[in-house]
Order: sequence, then structure tokens, then C-alpha cells
Amino acid sequence: MVGSLPNDMKPLAFLGVETSLSGRRWTGPAGEEIRLSEAMVQATGLDAAVCRVLTARGVACEEALGYLTPTLRELLPDPRSLRDMGIAAERIVRAMAAGERIAIFADYDVDGGASAALLLDWLRAQGRDATLYVPDRIDEGYGPNPTAMRTLAGAHDLIVCVDCGTLSFEAIAAARGTDVVVIDHHLGAETLPEALAIVNPNRQDETGDLGHLCAAAVVFLVLVEANRQLRDAGRATPNLMQMLDLVALATVADVAPLIGVNRALVTQGLKVMAQRARPGLTALSDVAGLGTAPTAYHLGYVLGPRVNAGGRVGRANLGARCLSARDPHEARALADKLDELNRERREIETAVRDAALAQAEARGLDGPLVWAAGEGWHPGVVGIVAARLKEATNRPAVVIGLEGGVGKGSGRSVHGVDLGHAIQRLAAEGLLLKGGGHRMAAGLTVEQDRIEDAMARLGDLLAREGAGSTGPRDLRLDAPLMPGAATPELVARIEAAGPFGQGSPAPRFAFPDVAILNCRQVGANHLKVSFGDGLGARLDGIAFDAWESPLGQALAGHGGARFHLAGRIEVSHWGGRQRVELRLEDAARAGS
Repeated sequence: MVGSLPNDMKPLAFLGVETSLSGRRWTGPAGEEIRLSEAMVQATGLDAAVCRVLTARGVACEEALGYLTPTLRELLPDPRSLRDMGIAAERIVRAMAAGERIAIFADYDVDGGASAALLLDWLRAQGRDATLYVPDRIDEGYGPNPTAMRTLAGAHDLIVCVDCGTLSFEAIAAARGTDVVVIDHHLGAETLPEALAIVNPNRQDETGDLGHLCAAAVVFLVLVEANRQLRDAGRATPNLMQMLDLVALATVADVAPLIGVNRALVTQGLKVMAQRARPGLTALSDVAGLGTAPTAYHLGYVLGPRVNAGGRVGRANLGARCLSARDPHEARALADKLDELNRERREIETAVRDAALAQAEARGLDGPLVWAAGEGWHPGVVGIVAARLKEATNRPAVVIGLEGGVGKGSGRSVHGVDLGHAIQRLAAEGLLLKGGGHRMAAGLTVEQDRIEDAMARLGDLLAREGAGSTGPRDLRLDAPLMPGAATPELVARIEAAGPFGQGSPAPRFAFPDVAILNCRQVGANHLKVSFGDGLGARLDGIAFDAWESPLGQALAGHGGARFHLAGRIEVSHWGGRQRVELRLEDAARAGS
């Protein structure tokens, strides 16, 4: 069983910070990483900070310049490398061309909503429409169910299941007499339902090379193949490049790792989104007060939660309807409703999060898994709360809501630990009533009296993959940086190494041995700080909800002491001026 390393085996703390003001140990690049980044500087002429970021992400020196400009032309895989791809695309093309009745059965999260919107866009571009069906999270649960599929089959010639269906044996069998195509990315079992086609890079008989794709990206590949078939038949094709905003949103919101083709999909999708051509995303950006060009952060933490809110605490199809809306007025009405539901979701989440964190802390945060279960916890927020526990502890986390002796839960994993496979194994062993998902996120249903045994077994399985091998509060830093070097131009060059997110975290920098020039409270509980290195350069930073924290109080009462500051650097456009600001995450007294 893998556990935390003994203290005498741990690498030296970065800048000597064993315990910061937030109680964390700082870690940084090892000697070999530093040597590789220095060699990259010499070979490429790139900034040292950029080379540190690239080296930390495993980019070789000869790949550096190409990595900074990811293109779909070079990275997009051949769709036909996936099993059943030709069959699925041909059936969708045939149904579109013949004017057949098509139903889209979509999961209720961002990935499902974006996948459905992609198909609706593609069909409408050719004068066709489809029935959208999104199951209710509470009444119907995840994925196709026999009642819904039977009803859809009675009124449609083709049912396309997106972001679901790979394990829906009974439900797909209930659609007898109607063709069913599944486009998914969740882990498959050794056998598959009897659908016409199942396109899924995580089928057991696939190589797994494309297992990092979200469902929307798989749908995009199906549409690439569908367009190829249309061109071969001499027909016009919809513009798929303008649909990449949906793929980017789903990729980030579904915590797919930003590696390989995913980087190109998100990079190009953000450019499309910046054009504000999609009414639904434009309306969501406006209600969220997003006044700048979107970044991967905005997809994951601003737009994604609002799209998800309908499936979590409102009507399940609101997100997909908003993303696929063509009329700006309809899109704004849907966005307003989603924004309202998101506020409601936050209130529910706060109560569950506080209770779950207290329970997890009482159980201990040093093991390979953190988990919590509570009576009446809303099933629509347990996944978000699991993500919060994961972020706070650097461990896979599972949060379970209990009702009537049965628990329904969601889990979130850390990089390098396949949670979906472990949960699927628990289901096969009989410890769960059902369970499945993908590497980074999974769902489960379990009898209440078996939760302790199931979580103990899950922790054991995850430990074998390395969960819990790092400190729960370690803060990874990419490099030291001086205030005078933090320019808008440097930030732009660093952002070219993105997009940043799952599997490629946004780089954090340390500003060593700086003087606090000004520190004050802004807003309800935010900390605003200015600092300098004594050489004339100064920088501003902000830490949200930190004024009353140990970090805020130490900086406010600095008394002339010098500090190491750590966080992410970003460009602020306040007042029409560009300037770099530190998103302050942690600090430590210099020389302590």
C-alpha cells in the first residue's frame, strides 16, 4: 500500500518553506527539471519561466516550439480509428438526409448538454431538427432508462445517446425496433449493449489512446466523419470549426486532461467563443459578468457551473437548451434561469460542503481517499462537494447522499489515479449496487450498511495507483520570479503553454524575499496587497476571502518583515490599462 513518504525521503522544500502561513509545504522543480529547462532556454531562446512551465509538463526541448502552437491539423486523430465510427456516422447521415425522426438522449451535465447541442447544430445547419431528451437526475438517475427509451422508440426512427449508454443494457434493449447509436466516453464493460453502434474510446476493445476525450469531443469526431461522408456524396457540409466552442466548454468542465488533441480543441474553441456568435454562451457570459475574452478558467468555474445548474437543482434540459438556442432572447431567458439556479445550488453546496469537510477531517485526511456521507444531502451537489474535498486534500474524494437506506454518490480523482475503473471494479465485486464513470469522475449507488466496507476497499485500490503518496497540503510551484519580470508580455508567453486545467495545472510562481508595501481589506473579506523587491519594481496581488485568515492577518501585521509570496500571475484590464496582478494563494515569512 502506497502512503506518504517519510520526512527523510521527501525532496527539499521549495525556498525552505516546510509550513507556510496556510499550513502547506512548498514543493518545486527537482534538479533534473531545472537542468532540462535551462537547456531549453539555450536551445529555443524562450523565457526561463516559460521553459520551467514546459519542462514541468514533460515537454521535451525539441517539442517546445510546436507545443506552444497546437493545431487540429496536426493533432486531430482519424475518426475511423475508433470502432463503429463508420456505422454511426453513416446512420446519422442517412437519417438526416431522409428526414427521419431523430431523438437525442443526453446526460444532464455540461458534457451531455454540449454533446446534444453539437448534434442539434449539425442537424439544423441542414434544415433538420431532433427531439432532445435529458433525464431528471433525481427521478430517473444517470443514463438511459427502459421507460424513456421505450417511449422514444415509439415515436422515432433513430435514438442517439450522448455521454451515456455504454452500460445501459436493459434500456437499449427496451428500444426494440428503433436503431440506437451510442456516443460516449465512460468506461465500458467486457460486453456491450446491443446497439447499432457504440463509439467510445474507453470500450474494452479500444486501444485507449483516445481515452482522454470527453463525450463532446467524441461527438465532434463522429461529425467529422459524417462530413467526410457527405463530401464524398457531393453534398455541402456544416462548418464544424464554429462548433468547437462547445467542445472546449465540455472538455474543461468535464475535467478531461488538457493533453494532446484536447489542448488544440480548447485553444481553438476559446477563439471561437471569443467571437460571441453562439447566443447561449454569449448570454451565459453576460449574466456572469464576464467582460474579457474567455479562458479555460472561465469555462470550468464560471460558465460550466451555470450550465450544470439545471441538471443539479432545476430542470435537467435547461443547459442543453441554452447551449443550442438560436434566438438571443430565448438564450437570455434560459441563461437568467440557469444563473438563478446556480445561486440556489451554491447555497445548497455550502451546507453540504461544510458538513462533508468536517466529517472527512474527523475521519482523517492522510489516507489515499477522503469521503463523507450524509442523510438528505442533495444528489445534485455531491459531485461538486467531492471536487472541493479533492482540491483541499490532493486526494480522490467521494461524497454520498443518503435516502431510504441507499446512498447515491459522486467521486472526483487526482491526476494519475483512475477512479472510474476502481469504482467499476467495486460494482463487479458486489460492494456497490452500481457504479461507473471515467478516470477523473465517477458515480455510484451503494446500500447504506455497506458504505464503510466499500470505501475501505476503494481506498485500498486507489492506494495501489499512488493516491495519498503526496502531502495533502503540498503546494507545487514552478519557479521563482522577480516582480520586475512579471510583465504582460511574459504572461502572454506563459499562457501560450496552456490552456491550463486538469492534467496541466496553471503554473504558480514564488516571489521570494519581498517587502510588503501596502496591505488592506477590500470588499467583504478580500485581501489586497502591494509588494516590491527593493529595486524599484512593485506588483499588486489579491487573495479572495483571505482577510480574516492567518495569511491575511500575517501580511496585514507584517511590521516590516519580508515574505515569500506564491500564486498565479494574470493580466488585469481594469480602467483600460493592462497590468500584471498576482492571484495570491499562499505566503511564508522569509528566512524563517
